[in-house]
Amino acid sequence: MVVEVEIGSLSTADSPRTAGVDPEHVQALAVVQTPLPPITVHRPTMRVIDGLHRLRAAELQGQRKIAVKYFDGAEDDAFVLAVESNVTHGLPLTTADRKRAAARIIATHPQWSDRMIASVSGIAPGTVADIRRRAPGGRDGEETRIGHDGRVRPINGAEGRRVASELIAQNPALSLRQVARVASISPETVRDVRNRMMRGEDPVPQRGKRTEQGSRLPAPRVHRPSAVPDRDAAQDRAAAVKRLKADPALRFSEIGRTLLRLLNIHTISMDEWDQIIEKVPPHCRGIVAYLAGESAEMWTEVAMRVQSKVAETA
Repeated sequence: MVVEVEIGSLSTADSPRTAGVDPEHVQALAVVQTPLPPITVHRPTMRVIDGLHRLRAAELQGQRKIAVKYFDGAEDDAFVLAVESNVTHGLPLTTADRKRAAARIIATHPQWSDRMIASVSGIAPGTVADIRRRAPGGRDGEETRIGHDGRVRPINGAEGRRVASELIAQNPALSLRQVARVASISPETVRDVRNRMMRGEDPVPQRGKRTEQGSRLPAPRVHRPSAVPDRDAAQDRAAAVKRLKADPALRFSEIGRTLLRLLNIHTISMDEWDQIIEKVPPHCRGIVAYLAGESAEMWTEVAMRVQSKVAETA
C-alpha cells in the first residue's frame, strides 16, 4: 500500500551508497513531469531503503510529502533490500559499495550461500567467497548454507558431486535441475560437474577432496570422441566453427545452416562480451543474467546429448 508521508519524518542514515547522492541524478529526476515511483521506507526506523535520489528531488521541488511503500521486516533485512534495490534499478551502486555491502550481508546472514549473496549485491559468487574467506571467523563452524532457491545444502558437496556424475554418466539426457534435485546440490554445481566430466576431469575439485573424510570410489568418466580437432583448433572456437562451415553436410541442409548460425554467435571473445556486459542497462541486468544462465544450461544439455550420440556410434 502506498501512503503520503511527511519528508521531514524520514531518515537517510545507513545507506549502502557511501558517496551519498549524485546531484546530477537528483536534478534529472526533479525535472521529470510524470510521477516518480514511491520510495521504500523501513517502518520501524523510518529509514529510506530505496529512493534517496527521489526524496532529494522532491525536496528540490519544494514538496513536503512523498509517496511511500513501507517495509516491516528486520533492520538487517532492510539493508539487504536496500542493496538489492540499488543493484537492480536506478543509479547503480559502485563496485566498492557492492563489495562492502556483501561483507555486511555475510556478517548478518552467514547462512546464505555465496551465490545468494552475489545475486543480491550484484557481484560474482567468487568475489563473495573471497570476501567471506577474509572476514573474521571465515567459514568456521559452517556445515550448510541456504541457496538462492531457498534450499539448505551442505557446504562440502563432494558426495553430491559424485552422485551427480553417476547420474549424468547413466543418463546424459537428464536436465540440470533433475540431477540437482536427486544429488541435493545446486543446478550450477551440476553444470560444473558436467563440464568437468566433458573435459575428462574429476567432478570433485581438489579443495572438495581436502575437506572430505574417508575413502571414495573413482569418479565415472564420460566417453570422449577420438576424432577431436587439434589442440589449437579445439581451443579456438572461431577456427572450429570455420571448419564446420566448410563441411557440405552442414552447409547444404537447413538444419545444418541453423546449427552454424547458432554456433557462430559464440565465437566472440570474452573481451567483446565484457564490452557488451558493460552496456547492459541496469534495469535489464536481471533478465539478461537469467537468459544467459538458461542458455548455458541448454547448451550444456546439447553437448551431453551429442556426446552420448558419439558414444552410441563408437
